Amino acid sequence: MEEIRSDKKIDIRGLVCPYTFVKSKIAIEAMEVGEVLEILLDYEEASRSIPKSMEDHGQKVLKVEKTNHSDWVLMIRKETE
Repeated sequence: MEEIRSDKKIDIRGLVCPYTFVKSKIAIEAMEVGEVLEILLDYEEASRSIPKSMEDHGQKVLKVEKTNHSDWVLMIRKETE
């Protein structure tokens, strides 16, 4: 499988909702359509709520992957302004 390349990476480990979504939303808003945001997080609820919220706002969730016992990586492609 081809590796997804990110244009921007944010590390929001240690944060909880709603800060996880706010930081993610601000990061993706600053990007160009077609760019990919990589989000590192360690809050399980956010591993579900961020992808849902991003899709609700018209963005494309490319990957949601648990990388170890506490961390996830999300890859979101900006589809709309």
